[in-house]
This record gives sequence, structure tokens and C-alpha cells, in this order.
Amino acid sequence: MVQFTLPKGSKVAKGKVWPGPRTTNGKKPKRSKDFRVYRFDPDKDATPRVDTYTVDLESCGPMVLDALIKIKNEIDPTLTFRRSCREGVCGSCSMNIAGSNTLACTKAITDVSGPISVYPLPAMPVVKDLVPDLTNFYAQYASIEPYLQTKTAQPEAEWKQSPEERAKLDGLYECILCACCSTSCPSYWWNSERYLGPAALLQSYRWLADSRDENTGERLDNLEDPFRLYRCHTIMNCASACPKGLNPAKAIGEIKQMLVKRSV
Repeated sequence: MVQFTLPKGSKVAKGKVWPGPRTTNGKKPKRSKDFRVYRFDPDKDATPRVDTYTVDLESCGPMVLDALIKIKNEIDPTLTFRRSCREGVCGSCSMNIAGSNTLACTKAITDVSGPISVYPLPAMPVVKDLVPDLTNFYAQYASIEPYLQTKTAQPEAEWKQSPEERAKLDGLYECILCACCSTSCPSYWWNSERYLGPAALLQSYRWLADSRDENTGERLDNLEDPFRLYRCHTIMNCASACPKGLNPAKAIGEIKQMLVKRSV
């Protein structure tokens, strides 16, 4: 029988269990929660580990991000993660929580029963702890040229668009580039160097669907490739993972239809 082993340094070890919180009278808090957090510094650590922190929920906000901030401020200042708006708008705090990609600022602690596992987004190099390297992700986004491209003379006032034409962009422009969808996609895990992934392709269709854009042919030429577009097999993980409720798989299907229509 064939036996497979993980590469050296890829097995996650059991880390430190940090002391639990105590109330002013020395007793355990009435409500507490364990957080099992992925820790790894590639400059120092040979292998990743999972540290366990116990958070007093009586003095903590309702979201997982609140707990991570509390851990960093009060327990372990070396814990590293990204965050900014705390309103589900910037996409900075995207991570894998309880086995699903989501935003830490919109994931309620009470949504998870038992200890909460917190890992960085999967299938991406780790800068440190919960911070993934998004260099390739942003380069792919830039490659689809996410801006209005026109050939006619610029109007004196503005590029006009009817309400019906504007409505076609709903479900597309709301993307916050958190990478939850792309890093939930097995095709992206295996082919991220060539397959653009759900996020970039959703953004690509956003401009293909824009009535004001006049570079449709060139945009489609850029996507007509066995890997850049067609590695999508409609698994639908992207739609399930999107914290904004968008459907990248549907947008990818629309691009495929556009390519078919122009070839017949």
C-alpha cells in the first residue's frame, strides 16, 4: 500500500497552554472560551504550533476579532494578525475560523460551540501567525486591469449609465478582496500560480458587465486560457465562503458564456 507523509516542517505541533483568566477575587470567570490559535514565524520556527488561550467573555466583545485583540493586549503581545475597520468592509482580518474562511470581525464567538480554532487562510505562504502572504493574490487582481477602459472621447460631465445597466453590477462591486473565496477553492490551492481564482475572476466580470467599459474583447482575450479561467469546476466553495454573500462561481460562468457566444 502506498503511504503518504507530510513534508518536513508541515505538521502542526501542540504549543503552549497559556494561564486562564481570574476575576478580582481570584476565581475563574463565569463565562470563558478557549481559542486554539495557529502560531508560526518562518524566520524562527522549524514547525508551526497551536497555542491555547482562555478568554474571559465577560470582559470581551462579541466577535472573534475582539478576542484576538484581547489576547494580544492582555495575554500574548507576540500574536500577529491583520485588522483594520472592524466592520466587515476592509477584508483585512480574513482567516480560517472553526474550519471556515471568514472575517474575524463579523464572526460571533457564540456561533461556535466549544473551543475555537483560528488559522491563517489556507494554501498561502505565512508571513507570521495569522498573516498570509497576499502578494500573488494582489498581482492576479492587478492582471485583470480593474479599472474603466474606454476608446471614445471622454464626455464633458460623466459616463452615463441607466439604472438597469447599473443593476447588473450588483453582486460584483461589493467584493472587498478578503481572499476568503480564492483560498477556499481546491483548484486555486493546486494551481494558484496560473489560475486567477474566484476573487480576481469576479472582479474581471465586474468590468465585463459594465456598460461603460469598451475593452470587452481584449479582456476576454486575456482570460481565454486553459488555466486562467477554466480551472473553475463549479465546486461552489467560493460562494459558501464569501462573507459578503457574493457568488463568484456565477460570475465565472457568465464569463465562460461570453467566450462561447463570441466564438459561434
